[in-house]
Amino acid sequence: MQDTPIKLLLIEDDVSLGNSLTEYLTEKGYSITWLTDEREFDLYTLSQFQVIILDLILNYISGEEILHKIRKQNPEIPVLVLTAKAEIRDKQTCFETGADDYLTKPFDPLELLLRIQALCKRIFPENKFFCGEVEINLDSQLIYKNNREIKLSGKAWELLRLLINHKGKLVSKEKILQHVWNDVVVNDDVIRQYIKEIRDLLPKDSIETYKGRGYRLKV
Repeated sequence: MQDTPIKLLLIEDDVSLGNSLTEYLTEKGYSITWLTDEREFDLYTLSQFQVIILDLILNYISGEEILHKIRKQNPEIPVLVLTAKAEIRDKQTCFETGADDYLTKPFDPLELLLRIQALCKRIFPENKFFCGEVEINLDSQLIYKNNREIKLSGKAWELLRLLINHKGKLVSKEKILQHVWNDVVVNDDVIRQYIKEIRDLLPKDSIETYKGRGYRLKV
């Protein structure tokens, strides 16, 4: 799960646009470093950023040259080209150089946001677990069965997450008490109640019981 703000590097010499984008994306939870002078590009270590937003029409160095520099330094970091150049040959050049996306001006800020989110999913893929027809997102804590959202009680969710994180291995009663009940001793019937809630969700025989020892979620 991504706990710290995603860091974006914005290379844009239009002060008005740069200000509005910085304000908008900051409101959406991103951390923005904005370069109005592309000559300062070499002062930054690209590994500190997750996505680069790059204008092509700059004052001193062309965006295409900056894109070459980016790819030479870091072949993996996603680059979204944001430019007034709308010719197909410009798009072809950028994609062949290594751009991941291309958005022409003028644009809707929401579209830019959606494109950034799509690029970020490649960096921070959702932490999902599948068991038969059940899809469990460990980040959002959403559970779907046959495309229908299913709700679990809080303790059942914590127990399910513990079993998933140790799938294929025996999870002892001691570990369950430690991680789900913070070492508070509860009756075995209480644990069995939540195990039943999870069993009702998952395909039959997904959870094995080791009497007196604990439980195992089959892989």
